[in-house]
Amino acid sequence: MAQCLLLLASLLALAAPGHSVHTQTLNTVKKSPSNNSSSVLKRTTWPRDCSEVPAGSPSGVYIIQPVGLHPIMVSCQLGGADGGWTVIQRNRQDTDIAWAESWSTYKHGFGNVHTEFWLGTEYIHQITRQKIYQVRFVIWDAANSMKFADYNLFSLDDESQGYRLRLGAHSGTAEDAMDSDNPRKVHNNMKFSTKDRDQDTYRGNCASRYGGGWWYSACYSVQLNIRGGLTWGKLCKGNCRASAILIKPAAYH
Repeated sequence: MAQCLLLLASLLALAAPGHSVHTQTLNTVKKSPSNNSSSVLKRTTWPRDCSEVPAGSPSGVYIIQPVGLHPIMVSCQLGGADGGWTVIQRNRQDTDIAWAESWSTYKHGFGNVHTEFWLGTEYIHQITRQKIYQVRFVIWDAANSMKFADYNLFSLDDESQGYRLRLGAHSGTAEDAMDSDNPRKVHNNMKFSTKDRDQDTYRGNCASRYGGGWWYSACYSVQLNIRGGLTWGKLCKGNCRASAILIKPAAYH
């Protein structure tokens, strides 16, 4: 089953037009293709997230189907006692992605699921409706040393509520930069903003001024959806090397 999921996702990715173009919309399986895999696609019950991929499966690209959605391709971080993560964002300092995208583009996702990408705020919201989730922000600092910040709860409100971010308690080796004591730089409980939809608390538009889409306040202590100057609090201000955001069901769920 796991090999089937991984193989089909890989084949779909390789067959998709513009696979090597980082700004493509993430591939989705909207109907059964007219080839030998059609019967498999029709009869398969897809995992709802990466935590449901069979135990012992390798990390890689898989097909999942959150409740109420069509199947989508995601990157899964699997293996060991700490596996089962669904990757919702990946970026690096020298990315080819501009990240200065519209609300609609952020909603449906963009990039290359094999490299740098944003899964899509709507897809992230739909995934986090299914269970109680936790989140891990992974940051590679200026010296390329990996740090992480975990929050034991993670969800996004629906689009009518601006995809407002909800985070729980913090732990990890990176500071709690998402829930800063400075109200001008806090991200927890903020709505998502893009260049064409200003929902921050700043008098201007943080997304237009600084680029990228994010849960801006006025404006940020964390900025990971941007080309070049990734920031995580005091750890690396504009010179983080790379980032990833991963979610999975909370341990007590």
